Amino acid sequence: MIMRCSVLQPLCLCILVFQLFSGTVASAQKDYKTQNFENYQFNFPRVAHAYSVYNQRLSKEFQEKNLHYPPREIFIRAFKAPNEFEVWVKEPGIDTFTLFKKYKICALSGRLGPKRYEGDEQVPEGFYFISDFNPKSVYHLSLLLNYPNYSDLVLGNKRSPGGDIYIHGACVTVGCLPMTDQGIQEIYTLCLAARLNGQTNIPVHVFPVRFNKEGLDYLGREYAHDAQRQRFWINLKAGYDYFEQNKTILPVMYNPDGKYLY
Repeated sequence: MIMRCSVLQPLCLCILVFQLFSGTVASAQKDYKTQNFENYQFNFPRVAHAYSVYNQRLSKEFQEKNLHYPPREIFIRAFKAPNEFEVWVKEPGIDTFTLFKKYKICALSGRLGPKRYEGDEQVPEGFYFISDFNPKSVYHLSLLLNYPNYSDLVLGNKRSPGGDIYIHGACVTVGCLPMTDQGIQEIYTLCLAARLNGQTNIPVHVFPVRFNKEGLDYLGREYAHDAQRQRFWINLKAGYDYFEQNKTILPVMYNPDGKYLY
């Protein structure tokens, strides 16, 4: 928009100066928060060590796959039955994600299906994001998921839905997504690099299986009489299908009944 000024020239100048000042302050606040976050993380030897070991390795792997490092935006998918964990990358100027790497989830607890109450030892299923980086985890390093989300709160136990669901090391679990210590060091470094490069929201989608023919046949055979789980998985499959077709993700939205909306 062009600002036309005549007799209002002093007022226009004040508005322009205020806009520039506001933008500078917002940018400075953002940089200050990022710097504080970075200083806090690297104050812990585990993070400093992981970054020193894996940052250059990741940069080289990205280069070999013609991807830019550090990434501008990453996206994580996890599949419980095959114990698979994927990291996808969005390149600058491109709206779709490219698969960077697959990792192995080294242990799982519970059955297929969503987490519904504290102590059920279930790994959640649904659409989440990383809400915290924990550099002093008892499980080496860990990334907190924002479980319970709105869907979990509506469909799960209202008083005690559980919490503290992490992607972490040590290869043990009672409801989380555990990796080896080496695996979590690399994943933590990658997520940290994206966070320091400006990505404040790293999505994490967790599914029971890949909703392809093999996965659907398995769910239909093993959970044929579990109508509640089947309805939930049909709802999740719509989000899975959208990504498979478009290689991009939609904002997470819900209806009052706790179903995901697309």
